[in-house]
Amino acid sequence: MISNLFNIDKEIIAITGASGQLGIYYTEKLLMLGAKVVSLDIKEHEIFDSLEKEYPDNFLYVKTNILDKSSINKSLTTIKNKFKDSPTVLINNAAKDSPPESSSKDNCSFEEYSEEQWDNVIDTDIKGSFMCCQVFGNEMAKNKNGSIINISSIYGIVSPDQSLYEYKRRNGDDFYKPVAYSVSKSGMLNLTRYLSVYWASKNIRVNTLTLGGVYNNQDKEFLNNYTNRVPMKRMANPDDFIGAIVYLSSDASKYTTGSNLIIDGGWTAI
Repeated sequence: MISNLFNIDKEIIAITGASGQLGIYYTEKLLMLGAKVVSLDIKEHEIFDSLEKEYPDNFLYVKTNILDKSSINKSLTTIKNKFKDSPTVLINNAAKDSPPESSSKDNCSFEEYSEEQWDNVIDTDIKGSFMCCQVFGNEMAKNKNGSIINISSIYGIVSPDQSLYEYKRRNGDDFYKPVAYSVSKSGMLNLTRYLSVYWASKNIRVNTLTLGGVYNNQDKEFLNNYTNRVPMKRMANPDDFIGAIVYLSSDASKYTTGSNLIIDGGWTAI
């Protein structure tokens, strides 16, 4: 039935970085749409208690360190014990970013960018996604069913526009969007391509969702600079992405794999 094409009420969706701005939004909306949702994060968000009460049969928070494979394996066991089944969708949403309000230590020039900061970002964004794919993807392969959604950024396919931050440098803040974020997000693209081919025969779809900048109370000058650069003249809101998440989680995308779906208000079209 065409009316059932986007149904996700039989899906068990695991979301990494679930305590962040987008992770919380995805969790709430997917629960409202009938999915079983597992929030994976090293820290528990205050809203999780109320979600457990509202959706006792459909929601689960599992404290998970995605840089520790044993922690991910334990989380998988907890999920199977709760739902008597394995996750059918994995959203690799966890990432370390450096927003405009963060310190110059995290956003200094390329020449001064530290090895420690590089490792922190690359480990979380790439290594964490790699290990979650190993654990959850292997389980999906055994069941011959699953969808993996790797979250990337426009800065994974084009260079950051450093002119957006010129106002901060004029004010004495040595601010540059760092190299590690761009490298990590471009890495998600080929993690997707590799796994989409590797697991194609196992009926596992692997796709990238590339997102533009999301409004989160950034300072006025940054907002003006950013929105003037976007053809649609605004930053994204979390609800701009949920349709794509549902599409990639449902049977509507059953022949979609290895793709990169870009939602950026036209940023990368220029």
